Order: sequence, then structure tokens, then C-alpha cells
Amino acid sequence: MSTAEGLLERVRALVPLVAERAADAEAKRKPDDDVIEALKASGVFRSFVPARFGGYEIDLELFVDIGIAVSEACASTGWITTFYMEHNWQLGNFAPEVQEEIFSRQPFVLAPGSVNPNDGIATPKGDGYELTGHWRFGTGIVHADWVLLSGRIATEPEGTPRMFLVRPDAIEVRDTWHVDGMVATGSRDMVANAVYVPERHVTLRPLTGTARPREDYLGRIPVFPMLSLTAAIPSVGAARRAVELFRRLLAERVPFGTRKTQSHRAPGQVRLAHALADARAAETVLRSVARALTAHARGGAQLSLMDQVQMRLTIAHVVRDCRRVVRDVIDGSGASVHYLDHELQRIARDVQMMSAHTVFDLDLVGEQCGRALVEANEQLFR
Repeated sequence: MSTAEGLLERVRALVPLVAERAADAEAKRKPDDDVIEALKASGVFRSFVPARFGGYEIDLELFVDIGIAVSEACASTGWITTFYMEHNWQLGNFAPEVQEEIFSRQPFVLAPGSVNPNDGIATPKGDGYELTGHWRFGTGIVHADWVLLSGRIATEPEGTPRMFLVRPDAIEVRDTWHVDGMVATGSRDMVANAVYVPERHVTLRPLTGTARPREDYLGRIPVFPMLSLTAAIPSVGAARRAVELFRRLLAERVPFGTRKTQSHRAPGQVRLAHALADARAAETVLRSVARALTAHARGGAQLSLMDQVQMRLTIAHVVRDCRRVVRDVIDGSGASVHYLDHELQRIARDVQMMSAHTVFDLDLVGEQCGRALVEANEQLFR
């Protein structure tokens, strides 16, 4: 597709297929091939490709809409979708000639990406580097045509992470993905042993967490809030779906010792109302972050580094709240939802797993945010 017009409608048209294949994808421990092909055909992975290469450069609230739509059908597929979309944006950290090299041959990339700089080390060699490392949680590796690997150059100081662009056949993929949630992502380990990476396939500058020093829309999106937003969207879709399943269950379930469905009893009604309100509140907060990031990137507002740190903590709270919604729904749903093939069980497994992502570590992000607030306060009263 050559235009973003109707993009959300095209994605929503695929939701029945995503839902139909969700259980099978979990059983096979990888994204469904037909679903990935359908998503590719929709044009969704062009969303953050630069406009000069036929990309859409969509606003981030549309990003939220798309991710939620897919995640309501399958949280693992929603996770793959948002990450594939965002990883095309990450290519903006590479030299213009590299972007030209890639996007002149294909409209978008399917690429896993690692953001842990301690996983890889690059040693200078000739006109490039030899990259060695071991990266876990390679979301998107099953259908990848490129791989984005984090690491640092041995001759640079620690704490200056860069990204290295390599082909999947240059690395070893280890199928270690035996986990209790997000199973359908197929997020396997990636290993590089002295893989040669030309200089042009290394990011121009360290990934410091600030916006890239460009004045175009994609270049002004702050890095770490964008990464957090990408990973948080599926939790909102999962919470919405859990509430909908609970609403349906209330109309059918007759609790033991009663003669009326749970929908006629006050406790079920109250639980449903609170679950819906909490899911909507989490979504509202996430959308407010998306709008603020878009406004900043479009030049209509300015976000300080403090604002960006606080956004990351806010997003982590959104994911925690979505996990609580799913838990509360299950607590009120009786024993039948604990069968492993029940959709609510898959949602619970997926949300629990995604909430363990490092960007949602409330202690870590809370400490960073609190420290920044204390330091700002000390500066104010000096």
C-alpha cells in the first residue's frame, strides 16, 4: 500500500485472522506465517519509514490504535507488530546512505532489535568491526530480513551504546523460547561470533536516550519514551479484551449454589464496572503520552529530559494497571477460565510476561525518575 489513508481499517480487517490463529501460534511458539504476510500486505510496517522512501510517518496515537487492534486479538502478535513498526524507525539512527541502500530495495524491514549495550562488543577491523555477543529475547527473529544488535565499540568508553545492522544468516539463532507467556512471539536468542559489520552499518552516534539530532518528525521522537510506548501498547489491547470476555462470561455463568447468571448479581456487576473503568483509564493515560510525544516531534511542544523520564514511569504504571485489570477479571470468573486453552489464560500469561520487560521495571525507572526529581529540587534551592 502506498498511502496511510485507511491504514487502521486495513489492520482491523485482519483482526479475525489474528484471533483465529492465536492459539495455534502459541502452540507452535512462533508468529503465524499467514498473519505476518497479511500484516505486510496491509502496509502497516511502513508506518515509521521516512516519507522520502514511501513511508507514512504516522502520528503516535494512530500507532496506539493499530497496536491495540491487533493485541485485542492476540497480545503476542500485537507485540510483534508494534516492534516491527518501531524497528523501522530505528533505522533513522543510521547514515542516510544506509537507509537509501535498504529502503530503495524493500519498502520496510522486519527486524528484531536489542537495546542492551552490554550484550555485544565490537572490535575495530579494517573498514568496520567484528561484533561478538549473545542477545536474548530476539522479538521478530523468526521472520527477520535484518537484525538490529546493540553493543559498544571496544575503543569507546563504556556507556556509549550503538546499534549494529546485520543479516540474519550472519548470526546463530538459538531456539530457547520455552516460556510461560508471550509464547507466540518466538523471541529466540541471537549469537554473533566475530561477525564483520561495515562502518556504514553502525549507528552514527551513541544511543543516549535523547531525540536524534535532526529536525524532521521521525528524528525528533525521543528514543526511550518511544521504546516504552511500543512495548506498552499490547498490554492495553490485552486488558480491553479481558474486560470484553468477562462481560460475556457474566451473561453465561451461573455461580455454584445460585440460579441466576452472574450478570444479575451485584458483585459481578461492580467488578465489571471497575475493570472497564481501569482499562479505559490506562488507555487514556497511554494515549496522552502518545499525543505529547507527537506534539514534541511535530514541533508543537517541548519535552525536557525530565518530562521524558516521567513519561517512562507513567508508561510503566499503565502496564502494571493493565496487568491488574486482567488479574481482577480472572479472580471473578470462576474455575473454568483456568483451563490452559481458555483465552483469558493466554491473555494472563502474555500480560504477566510482557510486564517483565526491563522498560517496565517500576523500581528501576522509579529510582531514575526520583533521582532526577531530587537533583532538580537541589538545583532549584541552591
